[in-house]
Amino acid sequence: MTTSTSSAIDLSGDYVLDVAHTRLGFVARHAMVTKVRGRFKDFQGKAHLDAEHPERSTASVVIEARSIDTGNEQRDEHLRSNDFLDMEHYPQITFGSTAVEKVDADDYTMTGDLTIKGTTCSVTVHFVFTGAAVDPFGNVRAGFEGTSTLNRKDWGVAWNAPLETGGVLVSDKVDIEIDVSAIKQQRS
Repeated sequence: MTTSTSSAIDLSGDYVLDVAHTRLGFVARHAMVTKVRGRFKDFQGKAHLDAEHPERSTASVVIEARSIDTGNEQRDEHLRSNDFLDMEHYPQITFGSTAVEKVDADDYTMTGDLTIKGTTCSVTVHFVFTGAAVDPFGNVRAGFEGTSTLNRKDWGVAWNAPLETGGVLVSDKVDIEIDVSAIKQQRS
């Protein structure tokens, strides 16, 4: 079995995120000296790609807040609490695109509405198209890497603790890291 890649693959069409090969991650500073990395493990997403008119492309994602994973269960439970995501009252985080712009050959920006804890703010994610392939099962896959930086306080995620040496326990700035593998849906 081989995987073929080609710039001749028609990328236009409807896609679903391959959850097993997609990572929705984030990075925040802890105690002003180190970074904590995390991800969400339970989500679904879909996209419509229009190769000739990228501005007509769309994407949406629904993330289960309870699926947050930083590798430390005590920290994850705190992140699920009212201090941060308040998943009891707001079990899902959602994103829906409102605009897509092609910047150059493989670079795009996608702007959309991100809702966390019942608050919706517009965010822009910078995406790089990393390639397309036909996998051994005949599926067309498209890959993208995305980054953005958010201020968590914009969504009411404001809990913090001051440090004796100055500064705070958790940075307001959160870097978003997205690795996407999307599978093109076959027309029925």
